[in-house]
Amino acid sequence: MTTLEPADQQRAAAFRRLFDAELQYVWNTLRYLGVRQPDVKDVAHEVFLTVYQRLSDHDPSRPVRPWLFVISYHAAGNYRRLARHRREILGEDEEVGDASVTAQEQMEQGERRRLLLAALERVDLDKRAVLVMHDMDGVAIPQVAEALGIPLNTAYSRLRLAREELRAVVDQLLRGGEA
Repeated sequence: MTTLEPADQQRAAAFRRLFDAELQYVWNTLRYLGVRQPDVKDVAHEVFLTVYQRLSDHDPSRPVRPWLFVISYHAAGNYRRLARHRREILGEDEEVGDASVTAQEQMEQGERRRLLLAALERVDLDKRAVLVMHDMDGVAIPQVAEALGIPLNTAYSRLRLAREELRAVVDQLLRGGEA
């Protein structure tokens, strides 16, 4: 059995702390970016393989979540390009119960979550990335633009368009129509 060098042990420990702290964030981000629930585990695994390989690329003085988001964004984009993921599978999402809320509240939360995921699915991925990073993760637009490698005005434009698309799709879904 081979023992790791001290530098490798430090890298492994740093990765483990990052993995433990950010797995749920990556998981949620992948769902918001259109990865189906049954596939999230595999795509998250790909994300963290990339994170491990590129751990030395991250500047520790900068927030880690925008960096993780970009890696997740690329993994979700690769996932969505595969033809086998372009069809809907009914009954794929499993909701985990929360004992602190009533069954009625759990049902309503589940319905809102499904509505949001269905609506987000219909928003273009490039716009959705800006929307999720800014509106859901709370990243400032200049940092969103930098993380995604797009001009600042493009980020603002994508955010505005994504919000408009999301509102329109939610309205259509609530009226019972297809977007």
